[in-house]
Amino acid sequence: LASDIRIMKIDKKTVQKIAHLARLEFKDKDEEAIIKDLNKMLEWVGKLNELNTAGIEPLTHLSEEVNVMRKDELKKHISHEQGLKNAPKKDSDYFRVPKVLEAHGA
Repeated sequence: LASDIRIMKIDKKTVQKIAHLARLEFKDKDEEAIIKDLNKMLEWVGKLNELNTAGIEPLTHLSEEVNVMRKDELKKHISHEQGLKNAPKKDSDYFRVPKVLEAHGA
């Protein structure tokens, strides 16, 4: 029965563990707000347990109108030059993007 399912409660220790795993740091006032928000989310999700889902098929696609198994079709493509035409920065045949990774041990 859905009424037998207990909703877990988020406490300070749980938020601190999640923050540690996610490599996040919170101030005490932010921690309290996060605890409150996470508990609200869990209560809302807990409401789903009140629904009678007997005989309801699992949702596999968000819309029945979309055929995710369509055949691949060859369509007109743009040239290399057209693809780079509006690039903010380019270098010959490539897009120029900011460096986001640094070499380790160099």
